[in-house]
Amino acid sequence: MYGKDVLVQNKTGLHARPATFFIQKANEFKSTIWVEKDERRVNAKSLLGVLSLGILGGTTIKIFADGPDETNAVEGLVSLVESGFSE
Repeated sequence: MYGKDVLVQNKTGLHARPATFFIQKANEFKSTIWVEKDERRVNAKSLLGVLSLGILGGTTIKIFADGPDETNAVEGLVSLVESGFSE
């Protein structure tokens, strides 16, 4: 298992559009991936799960993955979050 903390850069956080991009990216990987905020962990490949965390801009989240491409999955998603989803 591999995990990493990341600060959500975009002002509005992971609302519908960025969350959709996040989930699309997560689904590119074979590993099981989770997002954690305030000790609540959800499946990173689930739109409802990610939205249910209510992740706002300026929030630190943790991304975990477990599987054959876990490092690439976490690093890819961290890069996407750090980019601010081009907003």
